[in-house]
Amino acid sequence: MRPLVVGGEALLIEVGSAQQVAALHAELLRRRDAGELGAVREVVPAARTVLLDGVREPRALAERIARWEVPPLAETEGPLVTVPVRYDGPDLAEVARAWGVARREVAGIVGDTVFRVAFCGFAPGFGYLTGLPERFHLPRRATPRTVVPAGSLALAGEYAGVYPRSSPGGWQLVGTADAVLWDPGREPAALFAPGVRVRFEEAS
Repeated sequence: MRPLVVGGEALLIEVGSAQQVAALHAELLRRRDAGELGAVREVVPAARTVLLDGVREPRALAERIARWEVPPLAETEGPLVTVPVRYDGPDLAEVARAWGVARREVAGIVGDTVFRVAFCGFAPGFGYLTGLPERFHLPRRATPRTVVPAGSLALAGEYAGVYPRSSPGGWQLVGTADAVLWDPGREPAALFAPGVRVRFEEAS
């Protein structure tokens, strides 16, 4: 871990992988809830960093964090959300070819994976989900689509995600979910939050 002081009241912690981000994010939340992080307001994970905002003595906290032994995150840790999916995406056949499987097997590969929301971004309610084995990682499309329908289940690189609203996008589309990813009238507004585990269940 590499803690960096950012401004007067923030700390950016660099790590090496999405798995380390998830473990560090969980550890920081535990320690904040236990009162060990003082007045920290926000703990925000990203692809390879975690940002702490509201740190009264960032240099002192950076020195403490650099000495931490952060335990790996248990596979069963975190709330679990199950999302029904219809495997009807326009890139389903192409993804199956890339994986060397029949089209019908894509649903099983995705459904057997317990994903975890690593971080959120791009659009309100969009979670970057990790957990897909490396052999199933896929490149983005060479030419992005100008419109991706809301609810599209998509894959790119090490991540999976569901588009919360219609928008441009370059990920590989394999299915469609009806789940509401973002609802400002709901608490919490986002269905996918960092640390949440996600399973995609084939809709009947």
